[in-house]
Amino acid sequence: MFSREESKKLRQEFWISFGKSFPRKWILYNTRIRDFSFKFYFDTKKALVTLDIEDPDIEIRHMYFDKVCSLRSILLEDYLPDLLFEKACYLDNGKEISRIYDLKTAVSIHNKNTWQETMVFLNDRMLRFEAFFTEYEDFLKA
Repeated sequence: MFSREESKKLRQEFWISFGKSFPRKWILYNTRIRDFSFKFYFDTKKALVTLDIEDPDIEIRHMYFDKVCSLRSILLEDYLPDLLFEKACYLDNGKEISRIYDLKTAVSIHNKNTWQETMVFLNDRMLRFEAFFTEYEDFLKA
């Protein structure tokens, strides 16, 4: 087990290393769609690249989720074949969002031996997600 401080230090070290290994300006929150963002996540059990739709208005959130889902076959065939879709996803704080994500298991931010493969996964999947978003951005915004 790692102390809270050791865990925090490892997390900082990972994200600094990731930024240096894959220097790029990611879209992330700059989608120009309110509460529609891309995120990286890495903990002691898994790594995720997500598209989170967090609009508090459930109708708006579901409208955007359904728009992405209308492109599901293109997204899966041309960009990210292993994506998972959750119209109702509950965060640790209890907040309900919609999430589309790619998952890598059997990795841990506490295990430096899994860092390189995780960095490659995060970079590759986010590049693909961003390519999809760039191609279909006008449709998603309409």
